[in-house]
Amino acid sequence: MMLLVLVLLLSASSPALAWIPVQDWESGNVTTSVDSSGQCICHVFLPDTTFPADRVEHMQQVSKDLILEVEIQKNKMVKYKGKLVIYLEELKQLEARLAVLESSPDDYIKLDFEMLRIELREFEMLVSQLKDSLNSSSPLFNSLYIEIHNMTLLVNQLETYDKSNLEVIRHQFAKLQMKLEECQKDQDIIEPDIGSCNHTGILSFSNPLVVQFNAHLSSGYVYGGWGKDSKPIRGYENLHFYGAYTSPGGVYDFYFYSNYENLLLRKNYKRITLPTDWVGVGNNYIVHSNSIYYQHNTPFSMTKFNLTSSKYDYRVISGASTSFSYAYSDSQNLDFAADETGLWVMYASTGNKGKIVIAKINEDSFGIENTWHTGVYKQSAGNAFMICGVMYASRTVDINTEEIFYAYDTKTKQERNLSIQFKKFQNSYSNLDYNPSDQKLYMFNDGYYVSYNVKFNKE
Repeated sequence: MMLLVLVLLLSASSPALAWIPVQDWESGNVTTSVDSSGQCICHVFLPDTTFPADRVEHMQQVSKDLILEVEIQKNKMVKYKGKLVIYLEELKQLEARLAVLESSPDDYIKLDFEMLRIELREFEMLVSQLKDSLNSSSPLFNSLYIEIHNMTLLVNQLETYDKSNLEVIRHQFAKLQMKLEECQKDQDIIEPDIGSCNHTGILSFSNPLVVQFNAHLSSGYVYGGWGKDSKPIRGYENLHFYGAYTSPGGVYDFYFYSNYENLLLRKNYKRITLPTDWVGVGNNYIVHSNSIYYQHNTPFSMTKFNLTSSKYDYRVISGASTSFSYAYSDSQNLDFAADETGLWVMYASTGNKGKIVIAKINEDSFGIENTWHTGVYKQSAGNAFMICGVMYASRTVDINTEEIFYAYDTKTKQERNLSIQFKKFQNSYSNLDYNPSDQKLYMFNDGYYVSYNVKFNKE
């Protein structure tokens, strides 16, 4: 506040003082007095009229600071929004990568060192079993033991470095697997005579060759099959396949490999997924002449999918029943087989009292040429296959042993009781098929690829 002193040569009651506002008199902003000489003195207290520039400057700075802060926050929001977009995109990419891993067992195995260790331990066990069963101390076995030991060390070393180098291990494992097969062939002394039926039937089987765990790398996939095309077309002479599921109720997914090595490496495959209207059941399918033959239930029929033309075809089999399946699995009502004489399908009928009926398929017309009624009840058998026009039925002996117990010859219409035993890697299996192109028996044994060399009686 400022103090303004007015010295007036007027009396205190002079009208000249009327210009001072009444409220100032009343508020105490103005006081008057008369000195000894009779002069009137007014004391007027006025507000500070100096312009508050410092305050305005302060307010301007505060305003600028607020504007800047708002701008910063806006930029942060834009930045966060940009990051959110990036994170969402990365999430989409991660989901895409996960989808690739789920659809490509080969990519998944590149990171799965523990599975490799398991396979190597199983591999070592198989070599030991082969050595014991042959009662042999061949230097070849010592060489295999050394290679398995070296591979185990390499797996452990690579796990601490670049995991992408696991592909090197997979290749070495495939080579080792094929070396074991060659070793087993040499020890079993089985010389295949491809395409020949110059024998009187099966004499024996080799020990089981456990190729590897299924391509899904899951113990849940116990219903399925694997093998190779039983009548390969030109350019696909080494076509191998695999398909497995967690229940016998659906057959819809197949993986095809251009050769055996790719099957072992789980790479370079072509995946075929059947559309909903053509999904099959039963897991007793085969691949023959570049076509998949399998059971279809709507309508109940034998179905063919041509891999070359991608066309479907089906035929209803008169008399075939859905009431009878093999002992190891449900829904195996139609069982397809191929041998040196052609293509077959086996089923049971109520007319034959649940016993197996053998039917010859005409590959050109996809119709039934002829049928034979056997004396074996289907549900007593674990599975069946054909060799040179003879049907062989298997059954379990114990958890480690299977037995060929019955045979029916379509040429002579004669049946025989047999007891040809062979070892199993696991207790149960869902697919057992003979392949005339290499004279091997292929088994899908509780999620494992297993094969046997077949030795024939040529007496």
